[in-house]
Amino acid sequence: MKFDPQTQNWGAWSLNDTRTAVVREYRMDSFGQAMQWIEQVADVAHAHDHHPEIVNVYNRVKLTLSTHDAGGLTEKDLKLARALDALEHAHVADGSPTPGEQARCFVPYPTVRVTRRSSGPLSGLTFAVKDLYDVAGYPTGGGQPFVLARSGIKTRHAAVVEQLLDAGARFVAKAVTDELAFSMNGQNAHFGNPVNGAAPDRITGGSSSGSASAVSNGLVDFALGSDTGGSVRAPANHCGLIGLRPTHGRISLEGCLDLAPSYDTCGWFSRDVATYARVANVLLGADDHPLPAKVRLIMPMEIWGLLEPEVKQALQPALDRIHQKFGQSHPLNDFFGDFNPLYWAFRHIQGREAWATDGDLITRHHPPLGPGVRERFEWSRQVTDAQVAQAWAVRKDLQKRLSDLLGEDGVLVMPTMPDVAPLISQPESELENYRNNAIRMLCISGLSGLPQISLPMARRLDAPLGISLLAPAGRDRSLVSMAEHLL
Repeated sequence: MKFDPQTQNWGAWSLNDTRTAVVREYRMDSFGQAMQWIEQVADVAHAHDHHPEIVNVYNRVKLTLSTHDAGGLTEKDLKLARALDALEHAHVADGSPTPGEQARCFVPYPTVRVTRRSSGPLSGLTFAVKDLYDVAGYPTGGGQPFVLARSGIKTRHAAVVEQLLDAGARFVAKAVTDELAFSMNGQNAHFGNPVNGAAPDRITGGSSSGSASAVSNGLVDFALGSDTGGSVRAPANHCGLIGLRPTHGRISLEGCLDLAPSYDTCGWFSRDVATYARVANVLLGADDHPLPAKVRLIMPMEIWGLLEPEVKQALQPALDRIHQKFGQSHPLNDFFGDFNPLYWAFRHIQGREAWATDGDLITRHHPPLGPGVRERFEWSRQVTDAQVAQAWAVRKDLQKRLSDLLGEDGVLVMPTMPDVAPLISQPESELENYRNNAIRMLCISGLSGLPQISLPMARRLDAPLGISLLAPAGRDRSLVSMAEHLL
């Protein structure tokens, strides 16, 4: 059947006088936003192998679609027009809130064009960056107004951002972080609270709150976060995303603000495992010593014992699927013992290092700190040398025992968090209690430095619930491969 352009629904596109092309004009807030929109159009056009005529005059972009070798409009133009209409573009100035504004996930910096390679293994993917990482042309605010005021405009990308751009991924925006990354609830008294795209009435989790929000709301394909005490794993659990805390030191943190350096790691989020694996190939490469095809699953019963019965029940189908794919797990009893020494070891080391990182800023300049953050830094200031020495003894003992337990093929199967994300309406005291309970699970990977991946394999109360795999050091890519078999 002959293609008749006049009978097609072109939506916002207009037929030209000769009916041989369709035209649409976009008006942006700035030249920079216009350039960003042109880059988005180029990505979509490349994917369709069909390229529009583009005219840019300052903040206006005019697109013309026509199939020149056919002498007019064809099905290719209609498909491209619909793809462009469906494209998420947060920068069209139509007077209504953009998706990014609705999600409250992006720091409202003026848009600056960030160049990338035109092709590569991540070509066609978009990403956001937690506002701890430097992006040339932008400040790095760390979720704190005084830090932002002192930042200045960065002239170099953080090492990991450079890797992603060199692989062809397109930078979209910097994402909100909990203040100074010293939180886990996804709330920032200065920049607002990003919206959980998987459960809008519940917190996102933090401190990589904006990154998880951007991905869960479909605004980017993946987003960089960081994980010190759970800041990738907690939001991944809460927002229904895949999130890896890598082996400590596996991914460079050059050009990233510190919190507690012996815990700080770089992680990322995505909604689907195929995207996650593409990013993993760039940031992780191959493991030097991958997990074998037949892994030894270990189920630490003391950690599972921290869950309420209804949470265990919700996770059971995910556990069954893991057993189906990789074999039955072996129950592990009486390994961790009382979690209090581990909890306090984690907190005392984190507190000492956080105060070493930010204490001078706080005592000299007295920046305004939000609720919870203020109290955590005040507590950190009072951590003693004796407490830190005892904490390191506990940490080294756990590292040795876990290394012996896992060997070359062991993988712990454990819940990511105590439950689904708390409701936004819960008071600060209850959120703080939830955070402290979560640390008892999350601190295992932090203290040991071992990789842990959270997988969105369950739901409860109409909200996502994650299950985790923890592997020996350096088996990060192997964990992603296990995820590829499960999701």
